[in-house]
Amino acid sequence: MSCYLIKVENGHKVARSITSEEEYKQLRGSNEQKANLRLARAGNDAAKRRLVQFNYSGHYPQGVVKGMKLPSDAFGFDMDEPEAFAKAAKLLLKEPDKYGLLMLERSARQGGHAVFEREKGKTILENQVRIATMLKCEMDTSAHDINRVYFTTTSDGEDLLFLSPRLFKDAYDEAAVAAEGKVLEERERYGQEELPEGAHKANKHYEPWKEEFKKDSQGVFKGQEFKNSRISASAVSASAASTSSTASTSSTASTAAASTAASTTSAAQDNYLGIPYGEIIKKWWQMYNDGQEPMRSNRNTLTFELAVNLRHICGFDRNQLAQIIPCYDGFPEQEKMACINSALNEKITQMPKRLKDVLSAIRQERMKQGNVGSGSAADNEALVNALDEANAKDDLFYYNALPKLPQGIRDSISAVGPALALPVITAICPAIGMLATGVKVSVHGKMNSLNLISYIAGDFASGKGSIDPVIDAWTSEVKQMDKMYQQQEDEWRAKKRAAKNKKEQPEEPKLPVRCLTLNNTVANLAERLANTEGKHAFSFTPEADTVAQKWKSAMSDFSVMLRQAYDGTSYEREARSADAVNVHIEHLLWNVVMCGTPDALYRVVNNYTDGFQSRIVVARTPDNTFTPLTDNLFVLTETQREHIRQIAHLLPLMEGEVVLPKLENKGREWLEQIRLETMKNDDKVKARQRFRICPTTMRMMTCIMLCKVAETLIQKHGFQGAEKQLKQNPLLWKEMIVKTQTPTMLEAFNILADYQLDNALYFFRSRIEDAFSSKSYCGQTTYARSRRGRNDSIFERLDVTFSFEQALQQSIAVKGANVTREVVRQMLKNWKRQGLIGVLSDMRYQKVQPAV
Repeated sequence: MSCYLIKVENGHKVARSITSEEEYKQLRGSNEQKANLRLARAGNDAAKRRLVQFNYSGHYPQGVVKGMKLPSDAFGFDMDEPEAFAKAAKLLLKEPDKYGLLMLERSARQGGHAVFEREKGKTILENQVRIATMLKCEMDTSAHDINRVYFTTTSDGEDLLFLSPRLFKDAYDEAAVAAEGKVLEERERYGQEELPEGAHKANKHYEPWKEEFKKDSQGVFKGQEFKNSRISASAVSASAASTSSTASTSSTASTAAASTAASTTSAAQDNYLGIPYGEIIKKWWQMYNDGQEPMRSNRNTLTFELAVNLRHICGFDRNQLAQIIPCYDGFPEQEKMACINSALNEKITQMPKRLKDVLSAIRQERMKQGNVGSGSAADNEALVNALDEANAKDDLFYYNALPKLPQGIRDSISAVGPALALPVITAICPAIGMLATGVKVSVHGKMNSLNLISYIAGDFASGKGSIDPVIDAWTSEVKQMDKMYQQQEDEWRAKKRAAKNKKEQPEEPKLPVRCLTLNNTVANLAERLANTEGKHAFSFTPEADTVAQKWKSAMSDFSVMLRQAYDGTSYEREARSADAVNVHIEHLLWNVVMCGTPDALYRVVNNYTDGFQSRIVVARTPDNTFTPLTDNLFVLTETQREHIRQIAHLLPLMEGEVVLPKLENKGREWLEQIRLETMKNDDKVKARQRFRICPTTMRMMTCIMLCKVAETLIQKHGFQGAEKQLKQNPLLWKEMIVKTQTPTMLEAFNILADYQLDNALYFFRSRIEDAFSSKSYCGQTTYARSRRGRNDSIFERLDVTFSFEQALQQSIAVKGANVTREVVRQMLKNWKRQGLIGVLSDMRYQKVQPAV
């Protein structure tokens, strides 16, 4: 039969075949699905759009949805009316084989969906009419698209009323499917389907069994001359060539109906969730080009920028972009398409903030109009949904791009929910690095321990607290050992108090406590770090202000210790007093995770030129300011805790150095990609961030792949067998981790690296620029400029006082039409930092000194 999971990846719909009842129910029964269904039934349209989507009518051998027209052996049937669905469900459940029932479910809102076996040789619409007639049930005549998706509900018995294993039977003859698909397509095109009158007209309440639509005495529907539904391709061609007046009339009517449907579809595509594209474009020029449409001098650049943004709300569809973007100032169609093609080839990101600002501005304007009695409530609701959809896509952008992750990491994500996937990965990788303390990986030819420092930034009540129990699960075994050591220390303290006045004092034990609190002094922490027996220590704080307050007077010491911990270099601390702590650590191994508000982040990282900032992985929790209050459906279950514990138990058994050539190549490719991007924009801040993000990501990827090794061993030998294998063959993990460097696994590298880069620039770009341009910083920028480039030519062409648009025009004149507004903004920033220009009150620029 046919069952495909439909998802959007890299802006395109893709289909993945579901081949088992178990997998099907697992997708329907996830915590995320249940949460979204609850919100959808409460009226949240964005949550409904996030429900799992299945297609039952199509066949997708290559996984590509767009343009696919191969039929499956099944078809879907939509019943929107609750009463009609209840009546039909009773009949279907009584005799499922009579109707060829494969699946029956309640929908997210009202009514339900059914899936039936398709009679071969008949189109989806013909089969839907057949079922509607048998059930005497209303049908929607516009719901017969072969690529139609159904927003599904859960696997609970109240939602999933019937499921046949035949739905997952896969016995396709590709050649036969292709041949039949061609036949059915031609039958639809030439209006030769065996259908009653009116079946091609859009009607949500179509009732084909009614008297006026019954068959005549010969068993043929009125108004149609096509009698045999099981036909060959040659029969279709012959029938299409028929010139009978009735068939001609039918064909003409069908063509007209198809034309009407196409017109309706085109009209529906003129808006984004209720907002006309024309209105969005008009607001775009108002906000970002002083209300002026592009002119001949800048139309290439501005059309490209517009397309780069609009692609996110056009499904990355080239044809749709071509329809909605005008040809400005006599712009030839071919050149406009070149700009659109270039925009579509740009790296896919989250929806740009500037585009969301445009949508927000339109929403605010309409709300004001509504307050004075104008505007449409439906339009306002559509706008709210549009912004909600944009934010939801941002929250899940990186999660949707991630490949399937191994046990432990996968369970950690399930415990906090998809929106917190990247934050929880950022939090647990330092814990994994601490557990795999004996592992070193080659990074650019140098062996690196898995030293990681992370900060999870989010406003209060944004979900950071759900990460705490996950961290606790990963570190539970180490904490159990620490408790034993701490009990020994407590016993020593009791003995010391008892022997306070005695000559012989009990010797203080040096115990390897590895989970260290940050609510500590420099001396105590240094002493603890010296006693870990060469293993990693680990610190986690759910409140980063603990660091900011406790280390307020010693923030420089904290910064130095963490920088050395990231590098794994030696740490020395000496004092003259005999009672003072003297510490000599050959390799400081200390992984740290902090959670806190963005405000606290700036109190922890308050120097932007000493390298501390670039060593920290920063993650962001999603903005949940306007998210409806719901039950906490994402909690760490005992099963998830046990899966994490198994992986955490096996990681310390892996020791040694490993070279991962494919991971190294992936890192170098990413570095070069960012280098080329930043050269185009002269973006030095972004260019420098890449240097540390690459090795950090390679360490994180190694952590993930170690978990994959452990998962593979558990699946093959069981938990105890996996432990036995690692103990008997200490080199086994090295052989296995090299094999985990699959293209699918390495896809995660770019996702993690891009995520770190986005967050670093989001939180620190302006602060880094200000720090390096300040007079107190002595760096490379203090040297006199001696090398002349094209930017100097642009500077000389400008008047003493000039606007941004003038700078853009001169840049295009010197560098060509491919110059973007972002390049010009960066150029002006550089000039300002170098003291060449100043900004006037009217946002124009004035030269301060001539270029040297």
